[in-house]
Amino acid sequence: MLGIGENPERPGLKDTPRRVAEMYRELFSGVDCNPIEELAVGFEESYRDLVALRGIPFHSMCEHHLVPFFGTADVGYIPNGRVVGVSKIVRVLEILAHRPQIQERLTTEIAETLYGGLEATGVAVVLKAEHLCMSMRGVQKPGTQVVTSVVRGIFPQFSASDNKIRDLLEGF
Repeated sequence: MLGIGENPERPGLKDTPRRVAEMYRELFSGVDCNPIEELAVGFEESYRDLVALRGIPFHSMCEHHLVPFFGTADVGYIPNGRVVGVSKIVRVLEILAHRPQIQERLTTEIAETLYGGLEATGVAVVLKAEHLCMSMRGVQKPGTQVVTSVVRGIFPQFSASDNKIRDLLEGF
């Protein structure tokens, strides 16, 4: 507060350091969590086609400016004899997003956690997000979306004419 010329003792700011520390504990709650543990409980299943979750809302904190970026995640995998409850996929996203992040690394970490943790035949992850570090400061272009994608396993072998895959990867 002193660095921006504010009086940290004034009534509206007196408890701000404590509130910010509590907020950061919540926003960075994924730092000490292992997302692979979310995938430990699964089910043997002969299903070997695409399982996809579309439009999962998420938020994270840019590690460069400590301001949020937020958007949606599309995540799909092709099981190799084992599936998990779909909420487990969302939990993997949440754990990884609740760390100081950059979107590119977050996309990769989600894909690699699911690919390895599920021993999936293929994984595809697409994140679309607005970065407040770009909307509120710097170039100040609100509404701009950053799109990142990662595929692992069999996905690159699919034809662009495969409707299930094309629909999941829409936005590339």
